[in-house]
Amino acid sequence: MIIEAKGIRKSFGKLEVLKGVDFQVEKGEVVSIMGASGAGKTTLLQILGTLSTPDAGSLVIDGTTVFGASGKGIGAGNGKAGSDALASFRGKHIGFVFQAHHLLPEFTALENVMIPALIAGKSSKEARAKAEELLGEVGLAGRTTHKPAELSGGEAQRVAIARALVNGPAVLFADEPTGNLDSATKEEIHKLFFDLRDRLGQTIVIVTHDPELAALCDRTLTMKDGQFV
Repeated sequence: MIIEAKGIRKSFGKLEVLKGVDFQVEKGEVVSIMGASGAGKTTLLQILGTLSTPDAGSLVIDGTTVFGASGKGIGAGNGKAGSDALASFRGKHIGFVFQAHHLLPEFTALENVMIPALIAGKSSKEARAKAEELLGEVGLAGRTTHKPAELSGGEAQRVAIARALVNGPAVLFADEPTGNLDSATKEEIHKLFFDLRDRLGQTIVIVTHDPELAALCDRTLTMKDGQFV
């Protein structure tokens, strides 16, 4: 089990957004989460991705207890040590792809993909080699020196996917990854996710409103009012 979350609760003021969510994902699975706006999908994704802390519940990712039911785990406490431990874990074990690609405009495609590897302490040579390999995997071997402004929307999202994979994450989380793309490009990115699963054994969790993408996934879970239905 790559992800095992139990009893995840999260409130903002008096609004209870997540009401005791359980969620498990096996290695190599592609799972989609659907639901209306406000159902709690993005809040859950942020907790699973360690960007947010639950009020209650436990989360184990790739054998590491991130949040423990007894208040233990690498994310325990709100101090700097806990934040630093979470950030370090996130950088090495989790990849993110968002609706907007968030590439740095002054850097080339290759440099954008290299940055997380350099932050994680890899040498420039090692980071470059991995970035070149992944840009090849996503079909952009010939676009490594192009900056984001010189790339199409689909190409920029492929760079963002390569960047998310550069540290070999246990899980790739994608939040509306094709929401800004035209129909043809959407299909290409959808296919890419499953190619990456087949070639790399990548585990992927996708939050989407797109029924076509959800239909391709191994499992689709639907959220309503802070719970799976």
